[in-house]
Amino acid sequence: MKHVAALIFCLLPLPVLADAPIIENVQAERQGDSWHFNVTVSHPDTGWEHYADAWRVLDMDGNELGLRILAHPHVAEQPFTRSLSGVDIPEDVTAVEIEARCLVDGWSGVRTKVELD
Repeated sequence: MKHVAALIFCLLPLPVLADAPIIENVQAERQGDSWHFNVTVSHPDTGWEHYADAWRVLDMDGNELGLRILAHPHVAEQPFTRSLSGVDIPEDVTAVEIEARCLVDGWSGVRTKVELD
């Protein structure tokens, strides 16, 4: 009976895990008292029901310094680059991290470190 239960369990459908959004490239530039970021993201967007919907700038302690909402899927444009200006970063901060988010799976948990010149 144990073997039948194990066989039935093995035949149950497993949840499909999508690829997390990936930060492909980051350019950071000081503009006066704030920073401008160009971030290139890739994600296997399938349409309005599943797409990379944001990226954020974090300090090294995980505090959010800036958020760029991505308002639509980029099915036919992969990877894609979007910008965010006016990010206030304290003078003593020498590095930040960028993290992307997917509409379905949430924040990727993978952060790309960016040294600030």
